[in-house]
Amino acid sequence: MPKESGQTPRRSASEDEAKALASAVRIRILRVCLKEQLTNKEIATKLAANPATVLYHVRKLVAAGFLEPQDARSGPSGAVEIPYRATGKSWQLNLDGRDLRLRSAMIGAFMSEVGQVPASEQVAISRLGIRLTEDGYARLLERVQDLLDEVEAEEAVEGSTPYSLFLAIHPDAGSGPEPETAAPNRDQQSN
Repeated sequence: MPKESGQTPRRSASEDEAKALASAVRIRILRVCLKEQLTNKEIATKLAANPATVLYHVRKLVAAGFLEPQDARSGPSGAVEIPYRATGKSWQLNLDGRDLRLRSAMIGAFMSEVGQVPASEQVAISRLGIRLTEDGYARLLERVQDLLDEVEAEEAVEGSTPYSLFLAIHPDAGSGPEPETAAPNRDQQSN
C-alpha cells in the first residue's frame, strides 16, 4: 500500500491476525464494538446470533489483540458481565486482499450488514469499471486511503448516525488485454 498521509505505515497482518480476521462474524463483532463497550450477550443480540457462538469469536479476537475486555460491571440481573471494545488494531494492518479467507470474510460481513438495513435512500451503492496504469492504480489507492484515514480520524459528533463503508478495488476478471500468443515453433509446424 502507498504511503499514509501523516499516519504510521500499515504493516502486514501476521498469520494469527489474518486467521482471527478471516470470519465475517468476527469482522461484524469488531464493527459493533468499535465505538461502544458491549458484553457478549449484547453483541449476540446486535448480530442476532447465538451467545455461545459469539463468545467463541470474542475469545479469538481478544487473543489476537483486536478486542479488549473492559472493567467488569453488574448486569440487569446482578450477574457480573465483561464488556469488550475494539482496539482499532485492524485499521493499522495492511489487509490487501491476498488472503482469500479475509477477502471472503470482509465481503460476507458487508453482505450481512447491508442485508439488515431496511430500504433507505441513505444506502448508496455504486459500481464503476475503469482502466488504470500501474501509476494510476497506485495514485488511486493513495487518494482513497488518505480519504479513509481523514474520515476515520474525525471525532464523532453527539447524535450522529453511524455508517459503514465497504470498498473493493480489483482487476476485472477476463476483461484485460488479450494474452499474447507465441508464434508456433518452425519445428512444430506441419508441412
